[in-house]
Amino acid sequence: MNSVNIANELKDLLSGPNVHVQLSVPRLVEEATSRGEAVLTREGAVRAETGKYTGRSPKDKYMVEEETSKDKIDWGNVNRPISSEIFENLYAKVINYLKEKDALYVFKGFAGADPESRLAIQTINEYAWHNLFAHQLFIRPNAEELASHEAEFTVVYAPTFQADPAVDGTDSETFIIVSMEKKIILIGGTEYAGEMKKSIFSIMNYILPEKGILPMHCSANVGKEDDVTLFFGLSGTGKTTLSADEDRKLIGDDEHGWSDNGVFNIEGGCYAKTINLSRKNEPQIYDAIRFGSVLENVVVDPETRIPDYDDSSLTENTRAAYPIQAIDNIVDPSVAGHPKTIVFLTADAFGVLPPISKLTKEQAMYHFLSGYTSKLAGTERGVTSPEATFSTCFGSPFLPLPATVYAEMLGKKIDEHGVQVFLVNTGWTGGEYGVGSRMKLSYTRSMVRAGIKGELNNVPTEKESVFGFEIPTEVPGVPTEVLNPRNAWADKDAYDKKAKELAESFQQNFKKFGSVAPEISVQGGPVQNN
Repeated sequence: MNSVNIANELKDLLSGPNVHVQLSVPRLVEEATSRGEAVLTREGAVRAETGKYTGRSPKDKYMVEEETSKDKIDWGNVNRPISSEIFENLYAKVINYLKEKDALYVFKGFAGADPESRLAIQTINEYAWHNLFAHQLFIRPNAEELASHEAEFTVVYAPTFQADPAVDGTDSETFIIVSMEKKIILIGGTEYAGEMKKSIFSIMNYILPEKGILPMHCSANVGKEDDVTLFFGLSGTGKTTLSADEDRKLIGDDEHGWSDNGVFNIEGGCYAKTINLSRKNEPQIYDAIRFGSVLENVVVDPETRIPDYDDSSLTENTRAAYPIQAIDNIVDPSVAGHPKTIVFLTADAFGVLPPISKLTKEQAMYHFLSGYTSKLAGTERGVTSPEATFSTCFGSPFLPLPATVYAEMLGKKIDEHGVQVFLVNTGWTGGEYGVGSRMKLSYTRSMVRAGIKGELNNVPTEKESVFGFEIPTEVPGVPTEVLNPRNAWADKDAYDKKAKELAESFQQNFKKFGSVAPEISVQGGPVQNN
């Protein structure tokens, strides 16, 4: 099956009498509830359960090995190759399967808020609630844009179609297959809607660098002086909490591009974790969950239809999807100027890293490639004590190209725009997990705000001996004794030992980049012989 046939099959599918294109939010809510896919909560959100898969299925994700892209892709555990033949056979089966359905739902929209670089996309969904999810997460076109919309990439999503591994060449019944050449994302065997979001992000991570645009897994906000700040950080580091600031407007909470014009949101909505959600702690997210929002795997009382955000019996990974316009303090459209500040967030359970430190460009590139935080005991099966974990560029599952491509682009932009980069540890101080204590959120907020406002530009610093960081010796509103982590430990020898262990973990992880980024390793990594 060649590309022409792929296009013809798609056109044939979309011409069927069962196809509903660009339904409104109320219509999609009606479809999802009347068909038994979901229920309404008290606030009018649509709540769906995703069954077996309550998160992404990275071991079932593939990229088609094609002449036009195979030499660019960083093949490995993240980007697993699959043949064109397997893809085309599965594609034909899925198309025929969907033709027999009594209803299909199509959303047409965009990825990328910057009109100069946005990607026209469409999703074809078996489930109405999946189509509602796409409507809320991606950028919605106005009437004029919709009239001229021609999709450059199409998501074909058949959650109830299951592959036969023995026949179809997959590892399980589930598959997420990306064909860069045919511009198709084929998803089946999983009901987890987040597969759509992250597949499109992976596409943008492939396309944008070719246009000189750095794609980033980060949140972004902007102050009254048009001062843009980016927040990078893995789950549990405080990215959502710290980027939500009443004095600053949110550009976006998860995915951005950085072009020659500035920063733009890749999405039109937010996909927020809701476990233990409360209005007191996260009012913006709590109040955004209203009519038309989508809740995934949140337990809801069958009578009152009140969500119980503290109930993790279905999964810890409960989620809410809503348009960014559901938040009051935003930039709309989601575009802004060049960043003045970048914040890398880590929750170091070993109590080694400073609560805030200034990074050189080389250190920024090193820690961008490292993407470090800690896993805590009990967060995953088999984790009995804190473990160092690394996710390249703070988003390794979504990087089709070699990681150094993104790091080099970051370094170039830091130079071009004179960006100050901070590493902020929201983890432990005065000892490792179980001995020390978590850094107070009020202190972290004060440090981040001081960094953003430029209040740390000219304060005295001292060099940390293991990683070579420049640590500010004073920050307004923060006790000086917590700024240098070694000073916060009662047992200085224990600190030195733990710091050396963590540095060795960084060095071991960075070996995979050593041959392609030796200068970054030497100039940006831990001080040698420590």
